[in-house]
Amino acid sequence: MAKSKRKEKSVELANQILENYQPKTVEDMQNALKDIFGPMFEAMLKGEMDNHLGYESNDKNEKETDNRRNGYGKKTLKTSAGEVDVKVPRDRDGSFDPQLIPKRKKDVSAIENKVISMYARG
Repeated sequence: MAKSKRKEKSVELANQILENYQPKTVEDMQNALKDIFGPMFEAMLKGEMDNHLGYESNDKNEKETDNRRNGYGKKTLKTSAGEVDVKVPRDRDGSFDPQLIPKRKKDVSAIENKVISMYARG
C-alpha cells in the first residue's frame, strides 16, 4: 500500500498555524482554524472584486468603468468551526455578486476544504 504524500504547502501552512497558535487541544485547533477562515474568505472576496471591476485596489490608473469600490458589508458565516464574521466588499452600483459566498448565503461549511486547499496553493 502506497503512502499518501502531503502537499508541501499544506504542511508548511499547518506548521505556521501550529507555531503561531500553539494549540493544546482539539478545541484550540478549531479556534485557530476559525480565526484564519475570516481573512482567507476576505482575501478571496477582494480578488473577486478586483476581477469584477477590472482593476486592483488602490490602482491609480485610468479605469474602464465608472463603478468603484464602496466599502464593506459585514456578514456572519456558519462554518464547521462556528460562526465567523467577514467583511464583504461592495461596489457603488451594487452589481458585485460574489461566487465564493453568494448573496444571502451564510453556511459555508461545505466549501471550507476547497478554500483551505486553494489558499495553501497560494
